[in-house]
Amino acid sequence: MNKREINDAILNRRGFFKTTGAGLATAGLALGDQANPAAGVLTEKEKLDRIASNTWPIRDIFKTSGTRPNAQIDAMKKKYGEITMLDFPDFTKSTFPGVYHMDLFSGLFGDVTDPSMFLPPAAPSGAAAATTPAATAAGAGRGAGQGSGGPRLGDFDPSSASGKKWLEKMANKMAVTGTRCQHISNNAPTNICVDDVALRKAGIQVAKNWLDAGAILGAKSMRVNSGGPRFLPEPIQGSDGYPKNDALAKLLTNCIESFKEMADYGGKAGVKVTLENHWGLTANPINIQIIVDEVHNPYCEASPDFFNWEHDYLCYHGLAALAPYAHTNVHAKYWNRWATCDVQRCVRIMEGARFTGTYALEYEDGPWDRVEGAKYLYKEVLAAL
Repeated sequence: MNKREINDAILNRRGFFKTTGAGLATAGLALGDQANPAAGVLTEKEKLDRIASNTWPIRDIFKTSGTRPNAQIDAMKKKYGEITMLDFPDFTKSTFPGVYHMDLFSGLFGDVTDPSMFLPPAAPSGAAAATTPAATAAGAGRGAGQGSGGPRLGDFDPSSASGKKWLEKMANKMAVTGTRCQHISNNAPTNICVDDVALRKAGIQVAKNWLDAGAILGAKSMRVNSGGPRFLPEPIQGSDGYPKNDALAKLLTNCIESFKEMADYGGKAGVKVTLENHWGLTANPINIQIIVDEVHNPYCEASPDFFNWEHDYLCYHGLAALAPYAHTNVHAKYWNRWATCDVQRCVRIMEGARFTGTYALEYEDGPWDRVEGAKYLYKEVLAAL
């Protein structure tokens, strides 16, 4: 098959599961114990091949440039030691036996002792704005819950000379340890759906820089947040007396156009761009479906997060809606925000939609510390596969 035929096959597969998956969900089957008929009975090694470690839950033990005391972080580092991203491949192999895929969070990239590989901290309120496109994109558009004031998570600059050298060092570390970067959970690109064209273009350029970084690391996919408002605009009464939400439609239009450009670039780099249910525009799984369908490119897909939802009905129904749109990586999350976090049920939903990608162990909060929580998820995913 040529590249076009392969792309059409991927898109046709997604379309098939959009229709059949909806029927399964209606019947209650997609929310139950459906095995992946494409996978058959997996061996232990094949199950481990489907799991990815995740830097996000263990971020507290990563070395930082800050010196502010924090009892929880101090306790975690005392218990587990302090690491950097370059240590994470070895941490993965020792903590999750048999796992070699990794999901890497953008805010933990780089050597914190070398400021040359990081963008300047955002200017304080009232100060002069940054002038370079990369700095502008990194410092603006923080209304989507991505932090405000001071250095922002994800301010590593993969386009800098020192940043590229660090990326090569990380790639070599993975080669030596036999580990692989499956996915980059990226918070660096911002403003992807905003109306300000200059800000949106600057955010897209940051994403392109990171897609190049993903190519160096051999990543299969990279999340890009939609940006924009953390809470969606409400509909207003139209001239015909019915609710109308032109503001939401404009955000979708902007996001679709941005992801078209990023997916085209990702196709050349060999790295997919993904949308995660990350508040704002992507809090509603239907919006993610709309964006992926309209972009219509195999290098744009969903990367669902099991329990990153706004209400408990979405925890399983929302995941079932996105499952046919996910192919490469999902976040197997536990979060005690909800009364029930049935991780195994979520895995079965994904398997029922013939998902063959990796489950990244993203413990958020609960009865364990974050390393023990990730170990709990490791056991839960293995049990469900």
